[in-house]
Amino acid sequence: MKSTQKPHVVVIGAGLGGLSAAISLATEGFSVDLLEKNDKVGGKLNVLEKDGFSFDLGPSILTMPHIFRALFSRAGKEMADYVNIQTVEPHWRNFFPDGSTLDLSADPSVMAQELAKLGDNSAEEFAQFLAYSKQLCDVTEAGYFAHGLDSFWELLSHYGPLKSLQAFDVFRSTDQGVRRFIKNPKLVDVLNYFIKYVGSSPYDAPALMNLLPYIQFGYGLWYIQGGMYSMAQGLQKLALELGVAIRVNTEVTAIEHAAGRASGVRLQDGQLLAADIVVSNMEVLPAYQKLMANQEQEIRRIAKFAPSCSGLVLHLGVDRIYSQLAHHNFFYSDQPREHFKAIFHDHQLSEDPTIYLVAPCKSDPGQAPAGCEIIKILPHIPHIDPNKPLTAEDYQAMRERVLLKLERMGLTDLRQHIVCEESWTPVDIQAKYYSNQGSIYGVVADRFKNLGFKNAQRSKVLKNLYFVGGSVNPGGGMPMVTLSGQLVRDKILADLGMVGK
Repeated sequence: MKSTQKPHVVVIGAGLGGLSAAISLATEGFSVDLLEKNDKVGGKLNVLEKDGFSFDLGPSILTMPHIFRALFSRAGKEMADYVNIQTVEPHWRNFFPDGSTLDLSADPSVMAQELAKLGDNSAEEFAQFLAYSKQLCDVTEAGYFAHGLDSFWELLSHYGPLKSLQAFDVFRSTDQGVRRFIKNPKLVDVLNYFIKYVGSSPYDAPALMNLLPYIQFGYGLWYIQGGMYSMAQGLQKLALELGVAIRVNTEVTAIEHAAGRASGVRLQDGQLLAADIVVSNMEVLPAYQKLMANQEQEIRRIAKFAPSCSGLVLHLGVDRIYSQLAHHNFFYSDQPREHFKAIFHDHQLSEDPTIYLVAPCKSDPGQAPAGCEIIKILPHIPHIDPNKPLTAEDYQAMRERVLLKLERMGLTDLRQHIVCEESWTPVDIQAKYYSNQGSIYGVVADRFKNLGFKNAQRSKVLKNLYFVGGSVNPGGGMPMVTLSGQLVRDKILADLGMVGK
């Protein structure tokens, strides 16, 4: 009589992708070990308490909350019992070099007033663009997200050649897709910069990335009460309730394998942990480089899945309140094309960067001492390029350039008000998370390098090795890496001939 016991799964890495995979598989009755090299779960969704300030070190925006709710509801739970979320209004505030501002709002009347500032036909053009964005989102959700399509050929097979070419606006870049509808250069810059969610360039990324504005306007922009790290804590609680064995400070040094199948993982202390299935939340390329020997052929094959950009991440505690800031803010470059060229083509630090700035105390004053607030600053910068190395002095000069720009654009005497600081460079990000060349968002979306696709979730080397996270489809960002954990569950169930609930 055949055993009905489901296989044992080892998940390497407890980022959101690893947590999602562990929860998804445990919900289906698998026994799961979740191993994390750092001292807490969450991966890049991390937190630091320092001098009375609570800094969210990783993602700052939650979108598509239904993807997270699905983890809880499939397990018979309510997300609200674990994580409380609240809408953010305005979505974000845009600051331009000429001193003008533009708010993005979920309230149509507010949005109409903001667009009226731009004159011309901006309101009508924005409505047309958002309809186009919704169309891209709808067609993507129906196939690519729902069925976990993993390559252009799977896309063609699912949608058919004609629909694939037409529905995904294949022959345009993100920027060209925006300019089909939008004439005002400020609004072009704002819509182009939604590409921040995936750490890519609007001039290189496929027009499909124009689904991102509708994802935000259609599903809302959210903050997690108590700080973004509360999501990791809620998922950890759910995983433990489902019987997932979580081990932190536990680094995997090798995936053991024979005859084309993984047999387990080797830990740093030499222990071998047997596994029927291995799921890696470590990015694909570093996993092959660090955990499996003699994979040069596979490494060459996946070279087209280049890393996304990185960032110079400055977490500042300041002893005053900047009332002109919203929760989320963008300070734009006067030369956006040159800014993106510096990052993605020249692999240099931009002279005039566009700066993303988060002021979470606008929604959650308790994250800082009274009379103080947090200013998190993130200009995108190149990932680590061994052929064009940047020094600590280069990053320090970039810090100064960024702070001076913010002071010029209205944050008076910012440097004089810093009382607490934590900074991260690509070198720190690579060391902490083993991300490929210090990338933040996994694989870059580039229509010429990879048509916007990421690595496949199934390993082509070992039949029972799977991948989750930002380096695989459907890509980077909190909702997508969480979705990857649910999609890998579906692939595992299909490969085992099992039917999910």
